[in-house]
Amino acid sequence: MTDKKKITRWALIVIGIVVVVGIGYFVVAQNAKPGQYDTLAKCIKDSGAIFYGAFWCPHCQDQKAAFGSSAKYLPYVECSTADSNGQLPVCSAAKINAYPTWHFNDGSRQEGELSLAQLATKTSCQLP
Repeated sequence: MTDKKKITRWALIVIGIVVVVGIGYFVVAQNAKPGQYDTLAKCIKDSGAIFYGAFWCPHCQDQKAAFGSSAKYLPYVECSTADSNGQLPVCSAAKINAYPTWHFNDGSRQEGELSLAQLATKTSCQLP
């Protein structure tokens, strides 16, 4: 291999590393920014509410999507087995029959997607 090819190869490797590091920095910086509903999601969790769902459930995905990047703070409990054919014991014990199901600290529960306003009211949390 000629010196010119070696230099070109190293230059491409260095450029590739710089691009990967730059993308990584951008992703980390974006995740470090507070989400619009961080306070609400944390308050819902602190209220004792529990959000039961399944990874394959479109309504559960929509419920999470309503919170955007703040969904990571929700008190989410995965109910589905990895093969999607069964329910985990934690959800069977809680008698979860539909997804999503919200269980609230007052002992009540609601099945289906809830609006942010409904969740805020039910948990005595404030909308941003």
